[in-house]
Amino acid sequence: MSKEKIILGIDPGTTIMGYGLIAVDGNKVRLLAMGVLDLKKYKDHYLKLQKIFNRTLSLIDEFKPEALAIEAPFFGKNVQSMLKLGRAQGVAMSAALYRNLPITEYAPLKIKMAITGSGSASKEQVADLLRRYLNIPAADMLPQLDATDGLAAAYCHFLQSGRPTGDASYSGWKDFVSKNKSRVRTQQNTAPDEEPDPTT
Repeated sequence: MSKEKIILGIDPGTTIMGYGLIAVDGNKVRLLAMGVLDLKKYKDHYLKLQKIFNRTLSLIDEFKPEALAIEAPFFGKNVQSMLKLGRAQGVAMSAALYRNLPITEYAPLKIKMAITGSGSASKEQVADLLRRYLNIPAADMLPQLDATDGLAAAYCHFLQSGRPTGDASYSGWKDFVSKNKSRVRTQQNTAPDEEPDPTT
């Protein structure tokens, strides 16, 4: 008897985080869960990041996925929004790395292309196709498109199985560090009475 493979998909955000989980058995896919983490009521940015970490960790512990597919931040003109989105993505990824869960990032364009065949498809079109692919009753579809965006990341990962074309993937902390040496800062040893050099 084959074991189902569970994929967690996340659409990161510090206002709303969307997520979706699918179970894959061969070419058969079924929806396990989808939803949103609404963060609008929290004013403190760091508290939002803590909520994202905790929710991602609870989803991993509850459903035991074998992979995390996450939407990569797109480059926009608003630097502050980009920074916040990058932090949200990083915190969700940290929760997955904490549980040694393999991660694959997918650009929004790649997700739309995989599901609809068009990089210019609307969120509504993506949601409608996912509803059809997964036989989700219309009444069960959530009004927040962030939920289907998270589900789309998971479904995109299923479509790419066997031929992964994600923008980046990591199997754990060591793998992340080895692939991101320019982004990792090492702590140098200093004598007890020595101040660390701020330029290192």
